[in-house]
Amino acid sequence: MTDDRPLLADLPRLVVLTLLAAIFVAPFVWMLAVSVKPPDEVFRASLALLPERFHGFENYGRVFAEVPVGRYLANGVIVCAGILVFQIAFAVPAAFALAKLDFRGRDALFGFVMLGLMVPAHVPAIPIYIALAKAGLLNSYAALIAPFTISVFAIFLFRQFFRAMPDEMIQAARLDGLTDLSIVWRIVLPNAWPAATAFAIFSVVAHWNDLFWPLIVISQGDLATPALGVLYFKNQEAGADFGALMASAVVMTAPLVAAFLFAQRRFIEGITMTGLKG
Repeated sequence: MTDDRPLLADLPRLVVLTLLAAIFVAPFVWMLAVSVKPPDEVFRASLALLPERFHGFENYGRVFAEVPVGRYLANGVIVCAGILVFQIAFAVPAAFALAKLDFRGRDALFGFVMLGLMVPAHVPAIPIYIALAKAGLLNSYAALIAPFTISVFAIFLFRQFFRAMPDEMIQAARLDGLTDLSIVWRIVLPNAWPAATAFAIFSVVAHWNDLFWPLIVISQGDLATPALGVLYFKNQEAGADFGALMASAVVMTAPLVAAFLFAQRRFIEGITMTGLKG
């Protein structure tokens, strides 16, 4: 006879997690449903997910015909990749120093990092915009990438992960004659791929979906990021055609969903392991 007690004990937790998952997935399901509906079915009183008349070919066809989808997606890849490379290049050495090096003021510096987590991204927006305007960098990839090259969240995340690494591994590398920078890039980072993957997903999702900053610094359509491209499509082409608008949102969101599904195991592992040691 099988023991059902563990399953019964986990049942409340599974129910809660299922309900939360349904709440978070519901907007995506509705977006997909609307993207294949004709305009006259979108605003009906009934909340039927399946359309009476399939209008997906028309909606998605209009998106690919009227929107430079490839250009917007390429801009998103360039911006997100550029930001991520710089963030990791700055955050990993800083996090290693805060986690494994013993120097005066280390805890105070980490305190400033924690304070940095409390500063909203919108607070420095005006001075950064003025600096970019005076430097003549508006309407460029530099304007989209430069303000986000240093991430205090990345420093915090990697620092927590590095503290869980054994000190003996670092000492052995030093005995082999490696410098601290060599240890960072040749020993520490290769062992921190779960944390790097977790942070990469956070960073890419945040900047792929960011509308606030591109809307401020970009006025040329050929530099629009995916979120800004959807806004341009709504204002210039789609108007009140929410079927086509949702189709464009599906196209712009699909790469993020695919990337998360591909890296979800590493993402969960990285988030879990960053809390092993304080």
